[in-house]
Amino acid sequence: MELRQLTYFQAVAEELHFGRAAERLGISQPPLSVQIRKLETELGTALLSRSTRRVDLTPAGAELHARLAQVLPLLDDAVRGLDEVSDGRRGHLSVGFVSSASYTLLPAAVRDFRRERPLVDLRLEPLTTAEQLERVQEGTLHVAIVRDPPASSPFRITPLLEERFVACLPASHPLADRPSVAPEELAAEPLIGYPRHLMPGFMDLVHTVLADQRHHLRHAHKVIHQETALGFIAAGEGISILPESVRDQLPGSLRAVDVDTPLRSNVAAATSAGKPSGGAAAMVACLLAAAAGGAGQVPVEA
Repeated sequence: MELRQLTYFQAVAEELHFGRAAERLGISQPPLSVQIRKLETELGTALLSRSTRRVDLTPAGAELHARLAQVLPLLDDAVRGLDEVSDGRRGHLSVGFVSSASYTLLPAAVRDFRRERPLVDLRLEPLTTAEQLERVQEGTLHVAIVRDPPASSPFRITPLLEERFVACLPASHPLADRPSVAPEELAAEPLIGYPRHLMPGFMDLVHTVLADQRHHLRHAHKVIHQETALGFIAAGEGISILPESVRDQLPGSLRAVDVDTPLRSNVAAATSAGKPSGGAAAMVACLLAAAAGGAGQVPVEA
C-alpha cells in the first residue's frame, strides 16, 4: 500500500466522481482508476460502489475515508515540518560568540534572525575562539563568531569586519588623553591579555604589534573575557590591547587610545566545511547584514 493510493482514494471519496478527482489531482482518469483497484485488492474489500451514473462509498470505504480525514493532514504537517527543518525555518540553532561580538554584531543579527525565523530555537553561547572552533568540529555548534581565526582551517570562514587596535588605560594614566600611542610607549606597562591557547590569532596579533618590545613585556594577568580585562584595568592592574569596538563599553574611569599600527583584528563567522545548513546560512547572512550596518568598524568585503 502506498501513500499515493490513499491520497487518490481520499480525493475520489470527497468528490464521488472519478473525473473531478483526477482533475483535482492533476492526473488522467485511467491511472486513478487503476490505483484505486490496486488499493481495494490489497485491502481485500471494495471501497467504492460504481455505476454508470454515480460513485458511492461502501461501508468499508466510508470507514477508511473517515480515518484518512484524520491521518492525512497529520502526515502533510509532518512533511511540511521536515521541509522547514531542512530549510532552517524550524528546529534549533546553536551560535557561539566571542565576548566583543555581544555588543557589535550579535544584537542586530539576533533580532533579524528571530524576526525571519520565529520557529527556530536559537541558543547563544559565549565562548572563546578556540572553544568555538572545537565545538564546530565536534558538530555541537552550528555557527561560531570568532576573532582572528587561523588562515588555514577545516572550516568555512566568512569574514565579517575588521577593527583597529586600541590601548585601554585608566583615565588617570599619562597616555590616556593622547589621540594615539606608539607600541614602544606601552613596553613598560603591565599587560592584561588572554591565554594564547584560547585566543591564538588575536594574541599573536597583539604580540606582533608589540614585537619590538617583546623582551620588555610584563604579562600581569591572563583573562578569558574582555569584560574581566576592563575590570582589571579599572583596578589599576595594568593595560590591555583590545579591538576598537571596546570604546562602546568603556566606563568613565577608562580610556581607549589608538595604537599606531597597520595591523587589524578580524571578526568572522565559522561553520563546518561544506554547504552550511539552512539555519546556519541564514544566521551568517544576518551577521553580514549587521556588519554592513555597523558603525565604527569596517565590514570586510566578501
